Amino acid sequence: MTKILLSGNEAIALGAWEAGVQYASAYPGTPSTEILENFARYPGVRAEWASNEKVALDNIIGASFGGTRVLAAMKHVGVNVAADSLMSLSYTGVRGGLVLVSADDPGTFSSQNEQDNRQYARFGKFPCIEPADSAEARRFVGIALEVSERFGTPVILRSTTRLSHSKSAVEARVPEVREFHPLPPFSREGGADRVIVPAVARRRHPEIEQRLREVAAWTETTAFEIGLNQLLWGDRALGIVTTGIAYQYAREIFPGASILKLGMSYPLPLQALRDFAAQVETLIVVEELDPFIEGQLRAAGIAVAHGKDCFPLCGELTLEKVRQGALKAGLIHEETPAKAPEGATSQVHVPPRPPALCPGCPHRAFFYDLARQKHKTIIAGDIGCYSLGVQAPFQAMDMLISMGASIGMAHGFKQAGGQEGAVATIGDSTFFHSGLSPLAAAVYNRAKITVAILDNRITAMTGQQQHPGTGVTLQGEEGHAIDIAPLVKALGVTFVEEVDAWDVKAVEAALRAALAHEDGPAVIIVRGACVFTPHFHLQPRMRVAADKCVACHACLRVGCPAILKSDELYEKNQRPKTLIDPLLCTGCTVCSQVCPTQAIERESE
Repeated sequence: MTKILLSGNEAIALGAWEAGVQYASAYPGTPSTEILENFARYPGVRAEWASNEKVALDNIIGASFGGTRVLAAMKHVGVNVAADSLMSLSYTGVRGGLVLVSADDPGTFSSQNEQDNRQYARFGKFPCIEPADSAEARRFVGIALEVSERFGTPVILRSTTRLSHSKSAVEARVPEVREFHPLPPFSREGGADRVIVPAVARRRHPEIEQRLREVAAWTETTAFEIGLNQLLWGDRALGIVTTGIAYQYAREIFPGASILKLGMSYPLPLQALRDFAAQVETLIVVEELDPFIEGQLRAAGIAVAHGKDCFPLCGELTLEKVRQGALKAGLIHEETPAKAPEGATSQVHVPPRPPALCPGCPHRAFFYDLARQKHKTIIAGDIGCYSLGVQAPFQAMDMLISMGASIGMAHGFKQAGGQEGAVATIGDSTFFHSGLSPLAAAVYNRAKITVAILDNRITAMTGQQQHPGTGVTLQGEEGHAIDIAPLVKALGVTFVEEVDAWDVKAVEAALRAALAHEDGPAVIIVRGACVFTPHFHLQPRMRVAADKCVACHACLRVGCPAILKSDELYEKNQRPKTLIDPLLCTGCTVCSQVCPTQAIERESE
């Protein structure tokens, strides 16, 4: 065994491999993506990108019923997609150990909400385990699988962005050669429970309630013996109940306090918590997001002096937020700040840097053209890089909810009597994730909408992962690439046009034709590879011929970070001319296509 630095995601992948998981499935989503990417590198395993999170969970359910240990990983909102199967899985139970990693995102660093997925454990009546650092992330995967098999239950392993992406020391061993083993002969013993018809569900419900009581009893004893839950005695004037990454902040702000650290945050060891509360003068709860533990303690009649009255309900916890909460509660006293060195500034001003489409992004010409149509159409957006169409200079997005929702929202707007046109924008990976069903509904109901599928040949926003349209699997094997155009034609779409993503006039013409189409939905497939894929071909850079530039700033309306304002003013309007940063330019030519004076040309010309 050697000690190495691993992120929480890397540690989860290692822990899964060490615990004997040989099949895992996921849909990429920050902050969970690296779990499967790292697991896929270990010998003797099969790791796959699924088309969405429910498919990923369904995949591992089938493998678990076959008798092997399995893992699925997804971000917190991905669990919403998988919830249909997850709730029924709690009733059927599992055979091989099954762990669902929910990577939550307190602070919404890369998500559309900051829901607390511990609530799923209570809702679904199955355990939730929360590591506090990478070492625990590695170790707790094995414990979660053992709990899963012992009690025949799915188990959520909850991470957060801070844990997923922070690195800490982990004991690891060099992976030995391991073969991929076929499943044992399928066992039909207990098979009736795996078929969740109403009669089985009615019988299983009381059994699930009993299972939850048995897990709760296990948390009172074995969970402490194996270090999943930990009782850390210190000064008994203050007792802290905490879990996950919040433990790290509590330990630093209250170094001398007594702490009951919960590695399993559901179900709770209520008797151990009562005993702990009885032995400290003041009991507080430090947890991120919902008062999940605090509410259960209060409901059980355990007096909690402070919780969400002092520590924030919204956003990610930080040392400073916990410190301020402790000050508010009177649990610590304000320290006299050290005198700053002479000449030092108290604050560093970091200029804002709003996100933008990358130089050479294939979505740029489309949103430039779409922005010019927004006076006569509503625009329903979706989850992906193209969400940045909401930003200046395009501001070409009116609604955005969740993965795959764009088509359904555009459909509903028109069918309810919307007077404007309706355009839904969706990426290739998102289309395979959850765009097929709403498009089928739009065809069936003859909804007069335009669907723009922005095909950049990759799942770009989460770091260039493959998907069913690329033809390459997670482990680099050749799969079957699904061509979107014949697929949507097979669904019954009568207007399908493919267009070069960097051809401004062609994109505009396709948009106009699609908006005029009357026979149900029209689909435009805007094809152009992401700049970070091997499919993208770098072109000679562009430059601005200053003598031709009239400072009209038309080029700035394409929103390219490589286009800057220069110090030279155009004499007639006293506005700055533009220039192009050669270190950023990819030679995509969109700026030259919109320039009315042909002032933008290739460097080689």
